[in-house]
Amino acid sequence: MQNIKMNHTQKGFTLIELMIVVAIIGILAAVAIPAYQDYIGRSQVSEAISLTGGVKAPLAEFVQQNGTVPTIGQLGATVEGQYVTSVAIGGTVSVMSITATMRNTGVNSNIAGETIVITSANQGANWSCGGSVPTQYRPSSCN
Repeated sequence: MQNIKMNHTQKGFTLIELMIVVAIIGILAAVAIPAYQDYIGRSQVSEAISLTGGVKAPLAEFVQQNGTVPTIGQLGATVEGQYVTSVAIGGTVSVMSITATMRNTGVNSNIAGETIVITSANQGANWSCGGSVPTQYRPSSCN
């Protein structure tokens, strides 16, 4: 009798190796998705900061020249963006504020309908930031 030698080589992965890879991908996704959502929220809030920043100089100039706080329309602007539904001016000559309101849809759910408010108590020389947008979504200059 002749011995027949069979050569069996493994092709592919074992079930346990595949399960380990799936578990690693699941763990990475569990960490990455919330971090990405926070990143998206911060980038959407940065639009509000940018839009309010564009109103600061014209507002301060109007108050210096006229002694009153204008509406956004008196500055010749209607300000809105992809994530910001409106920008409004309020307050008095001694304490002016610019409020940007985030949209209710199409934005991160944690900032939907929230506001960013920048305020100046010295006719536009210095500005402080606040509002109802959670702190984690505001830029570091706004905390």
